[in-house]
Amino acid sequence: MYEFLDRLISISLPRVRDFRGVSATGFDGQGNYTLGLKEQIIFPEINYDKIDKTRGMGISIITTAQTNEEGKELLTQLGMPFRK
Repeated sequence: MYEFLDRLISISLPRVRDFRGVSATGFDGQGNYTLGLKEQIIFPEINYDKIDKTRGMGISIITTAQTNEEGKELLTQLGMPFRK
């Protein structure tokens, strides 16, 4: 889980075209964060030659935080690049 989150933050998200950070509005009110991706090809593990169709995905990050502010601070400390 931590390895996936680290690779998502440090490798995959910066590969998104015109990336300026993720939205801070993806919190659910209890400190959990959901993020949508339009293309799975931002992950370097994906072999482009084997893709028949571009697909998106939803990623939910469930935390032990009680509020959105605590969840955002936790993800910020882990390196999540929120928009300013």
